Amino acid sequence: MGAESGRNYRGEESRISQWLRRRQKPSADPGAERESLLLAAAAAGLPLAPAAHPAGYRCSCDRVGCPTPARHPVSFAWQTQSTTDRAQIERWASGQPQANFITATGMVHDVLDVPLDAGRNALRRLLEAGIDVGPVAESGAANGQSRMLFFTATRGTPEDEDEWWPCELDCHPETMDEHPGLRWHCRGSYVLVPPARLPEDRSVDWIRGPEHPLPDPLTLLETLTDACAQYAGEGHEHHPVAWPLGR
Repeated sequence: MGAESGRNYRGEESRISQWLRRRQKPSADPGAERESLLLAAAAAGLPLAPAAHPAGYRCSCDRVGCPTPARHPVSFAWQTQSTTDRAQIERWASGQPQANFITATGMVHDVLDVPLDAGRNALRRLLEAGIDVGPVAESGAANGQSRMLFFTATRGTPEDEDEWWPCELDCHPETMDEHPGLRWHCRGSYVLVPPARLPEDRSVDWIRGPEHPLPDPLTLLETLTDACAQYAGEGHEHHPVAWPLGR
């Protein structure tokens, strides 16, 4: 696997770098680019719904001291509102040109959400090992708490509803020593889908786009957990957050 794996990884890394350089070029029509990226996510099966957006240094919602500015859905009915319907997403995108969008997890896909440095380490290791990695996004945050989002297939709908894990348990295992810094977004949760704008000129952007097939989450979990443990072992502070936070 050595030389061949190295060539594959360097080729993949080169393609990612080229894609990022193209993304950094200003678009002649940012609105069209935004809509195109949203429609590509929906075409890949990610159900979308409108979300809040930055309003200066604050959130566009009317909540005083919003704890997740520009990161939450607009509607309390986001789970039932989420859709992959192209016409509906086009209407939302044109009618709400400033809006971010969330994608509801646990329907078609889950998201494994880790600290950015741990995610970069894990992505490198996964690609070197030749493991299929699906869409990956970077989510900027203040105070060095940026995250990397690994989009995976969902675990499916079990016949027995009691077999479901609530998302909060996935995000907060009983012992965080086993999964330091890892959040598993499944049923009842959501994440921002790129492209999304955040306060302080931060953003959520694709590193690997939604054209990549969704992998089984268990093929990534061990590497992500190891990378998170290494990240915590290097003295980085972990900030547990209940998810999803209310609007």
